[in-house]
Amino acid sequence: MSERRPRARRDRLGYANAGFIGVALMAALTALYLGFTIQYAIIMISAPEVIAQIFGYALMVLPLIAIWYLVTELVFVIRGQLLLRRLAREGALPVDDLPKLPSGRPDVEAAKAEFPRYKAEVEADPESWRAWVRLGLAYDAAGDRGRARWATREALKRPHRA
Repeated sequence: MSERRPRARRDRLGYANAGFIGVALMAALTALYLGFTIQYAIIMISAPEVIAQIFGYALMVLPLIAIWYLVTELVFVIRGQLLLRRLAREGALPVDDLPKLPSGRPDVEAAKAEFPRYKAEVEADPESWRAWVRLGLAYDAAGDRGRARWATREALKRPHRA
């Protein structure tokens, strides 16, 4: 059984890394789209018609908001990945032994059955970033991405310096 634990930890970390690759790809495509949008906005701003200039300035605002959002999300993902890696180095990742669906995702009902353990861990030590990360992984396994992100943000608020 001891041989199974490290493999399960690597599997969970590998799944998180695959998600990071997807995020990086989407960020690159979004940046490309934003570049074209800004270029088009500049063309519209330089047009002689006032209405085109107004649309150009309006079109410039949306990419700036998108760039801000993209950067904040990438920073969140990178910081979350660093916490996961640290937890893996410490050997403190939960064992990924949940039954899997054909898609490779954990069975939601099995994940929900294990969820109270991680919730109790956070309730017992609410200042532990490790407990919050494990709770985030439990939410993610149960299919609740919103709460998984919330729990990860809570983990990032806790002191986690080496």
